[in-house]
Amino acid sequence: MPAFLPPGLPIVPDEPDDGPDDGGHGPFPMSETDFEAAVNDALDRIPPELAKTMNNVAIFIEDDYTPQPGEDPDTVLLGLYEGVPLTERDSWWDAGSLPDRITIYRQPILDICASREDVIEEVTITVVHEIAHHFGISDHRLHELGWG
Repeated sequence: MPAFLPPGLPIVPDEPDDGPDDGGHGPFPMSETDFEAAVNDALDRIPPELAKTMNNVAIFIEDDYTPQPGEDPDTVLLGLYEGVPLTERDSWWDAGSLPDRITIYRQPILDICASREDVIEEVTITVVHEIAHHFGISDHRLHELGWG
């Protein structure tokens, strides 16, 4: 898996490389069912103490991220957190709020992985990164901690 790709962050791909073969990296062929199983394996790696402190979070799998208006059309995401971080919730928050949403994007992850274990590792890193946002940790701090 290329080390230059940050997990869970917007990635603007480099220009196509017309050089030699990249050594067989990505896209790793994996069915939707196998990818879902790999995501479940990755979620099993989340420490139980951390999982217990999460509040009202749903995890989804989608094929690919569609850049929003105003975003670079070549933006690629491995994962996305949408919601209200725990650090920003007031007493009103529980009154009918929808769950926070973490989306894992299948195709960009498969594009940078060479094996099922790579997929599980990348999904684990991506999920931890997005869960950190649920706890109010910024991208800047995640980079400092090595999870950027």
